[in-house]
Amino acid sequence: MLNRRAFLAATAVLPLAGLARASDLKTLQVFIDGDTNISDWWNNILKPAFEKAHPGWSFNVTITRGVADGNLTIAQRVLAAKQSNTDPQADYFEQFEPADLAGSIEAGLWTEITKDNVPNFAMVNPAAVESPVKMPYRGSQVLIAYDSAKIATPPKTFADLVAWAKANPGRFTYGRPDKGGSGSNFVIRAIHEGNGRDPSLFTVDNFEPAKAEEMLQKGWAILKDLHPYTFGEGTYPAGNTPALQLLAQGAVDMIPAWSDQALQALKQGVLPETVKLVQLQDLALCGGFSSSAIPVNATSHEGALALADFMMSVETQTSCVRDIGGFPGISWDHLPADLKAEYIDVIPTSIPTFPSGAWQKAKNDGWYKNVATNLKQE
Repeated sequence: MLNRRAFLAATAVLPLAGLARASDLKTLQVFIDGDTNISDWWNNILKPAFEKAHPGWSFNVTITRGVADGNLTIAQRVLAAKQSNTDPQADYFEQFEPADLAGSIEAGLWTEITKDNVPNFAMVNPAAVESPVKMPYRGSQVLIAYDSAKIATPPKTFADLVAWAKANPGRFTYGRPDKGGSGSNFVIRAIHEGNGRDPSLFTVDNFEPAKAEEMLQKGWAILKDLHPYTFGEGTYPAGNTPALQLLAQGAVDMIPAWSDQALQALKQGVLPETVKLVQLQDLALCGGFSSSAIPVNATSHEGALALADFMMSVETQTSCVRDIGGFPGISWDHLPADLKAEYIDVIPTSIPTFPSGAWQKAKNDGWYKNVATNLKQE
């Protein structure tokens, strides 16, 4: 496990001649659009580890979360710099979707990531790769969190989960789909269940209102049947955190929860140690990966690729799991055997997705209209 304090202590006793002078450091500009736990991880753990692995290199973290359009604003500047052949003053986007910047992919702004320019990319989880210009370096997936003191054998299929909820009225809940990803992805899992467990039926370009209504109704039928058996007979927490709080308080015994949030809550003692996590084995709940992107005109393209390789290393990926509760971007088989064994119940056999845009709106609106008719959509 990477340890900043141990690293600093070790370097404190090295001869001065063996240390790179601050003036000699080449500093990469890294832009982060993640939460505080992600920026803290980069500054406190990854930065000293990267500097140790690459003497003479460092990086500076700029947090864009909370700024209008976040990393998109910086990416627009980088694209303009490419067109004017000027310095973009940017090297690495910790989290960015290149397709969000219209025309940037067509303009050749983004570096294609391969095992040739990022050797550790050879270990990437194939299921995480969506585009050659995106490097999926950390992920998160919705799991089932349950109190093992009350549930000896957790459900491993969606049908078993529904059966358990019906047999234990009021002890299960999920968040409103428009208020947090854990509840949203549980609703999506019901939609997948009603449509033959085939996520491929839903794509960003195949939304047609009448057909979509027919497909979504199959999910609503399942959730309407479950509705009276949920906590408060269908009150539904308004977000990821309120759902975790109900589990922590013992008000419910089982919820869907984001892997990183649940693992962090367990590590910090926010959730009782009896809470365990499991993934459905017939079809996993949805998840996704945060992908890094490197401009072809990065101020230091060589250094950016070195950072990318560092991020996909076994050491950094192990830290991703242990320190921030993330899922690795590389295949689990490359991680330490004891780590894989520790997380065996949450390792997904699939990583389903659900399209954004019209499908998401229809999902949220339809849930209030057909399932939680007792609630008002805000």
